[in-house]
Amino acid sequence: MECEFPSVNSNKQEIEKIFKDIKTIAVVGLSPDESKASHRVAAYLQESGYKIVPIYPKEETILGEKVYRSLKEIPFEIDMVDIFRKPKALDDVADACIQRGDVKVFWSQIGIVNNEAAQRAKDAGMRVVQNLCAMVEHKTLEG
Repeated sequence: MECEFPSVNSNKQEIEKIFKDIKTIAVVGLSPDESKASHRVAAYLQESGYKIVPIYPKEETILGEKVYRSLKEIPFEIDMVDIFRKPKALDDVADACIQRGDVKVFWSQIGIVNNEAAQRAKDAGMRVVQNLCAMVEHKTLEG
């Protein structure tokens, strides 16, 4: 599979504004396994004061939060969706974000790029970040 270069992406100033503006982050693919990147990143963001909403096919709670099976199941507003899934899955995640209508930020982690899905999210009014780690970016703002 060929990796895409992110042609749709936010710059450092936009990323700084994202972290100032958001409060609630749905993490798609948040593993209960503490050794996985999704768990470490979500735990860091939670410790930094953000409300984490796990989306995972199994488990009842992760990081002390109720686990949802999909974005559409979440009954309250979501500011950002942080995605730990294969690039092809971003198509469905973008569609779910657009259907919700309340997601402000569509963020895919390091190594995850889907420009078509990212462009649809951007066209729907979301800020888009691709191929960057939310934890690393947040730490650079704090430091």
